[in-house]
Amino acid sequence: MTTVTIVRPTLADKPAWRRLYDGYARFYKRPMNDAKANLVWSWIQDPNHPVECLLARADDGAIVGLAHVREYPRPLLGGLGGYLDDLFVDPARRGGGIVDLMFAAVAELAAERGWISVQWKTAEDNYRARAVYDRVGRKTHWITYEMDPAQS
Repeated sequence: MTTVTIVRPTLADKPAWRRLYDGYARFYKRPMNDAKANLVWSWIQDPNHPVECLLARADDGAIVGLAHVREYPRPLLGGLGGYLDDLFVDPARRGGGIVDLMFAAVAELAAERGWISVQWKTAEDNYRARAVYDRVGRKTHWITYEMDPAQS
């Protein structure tokens, strides 16, 4: 049985993080390039940027999962929440509880920060992930919209 620890990324983790982030982008059919990936990496290395990264490190040293999370204001609720932007586990390592460890780490971070909730979204057809999400969270009745400012 492989032991997994949730850690903050070090500079040496960039290639492994990038491999997972590229996999995440492929899954959602979003183009990824060096400029975008380097920008996100610079965000998670900047302690003053709101985006933070958690990595799942196996006892063999392999990075097997990533989560990007950030704090955001919840004006109507009068508090701060967390937003889980990205969550991805190496497909070869799925089914071993890594995602549960990642959610536990996000929940611990949320409790430490006093966040009133953690939200995320996923594709409607992401059934495998939704089975996990239905277990660790609750589906809301909110519908997500997106506006392209260039088209407005």
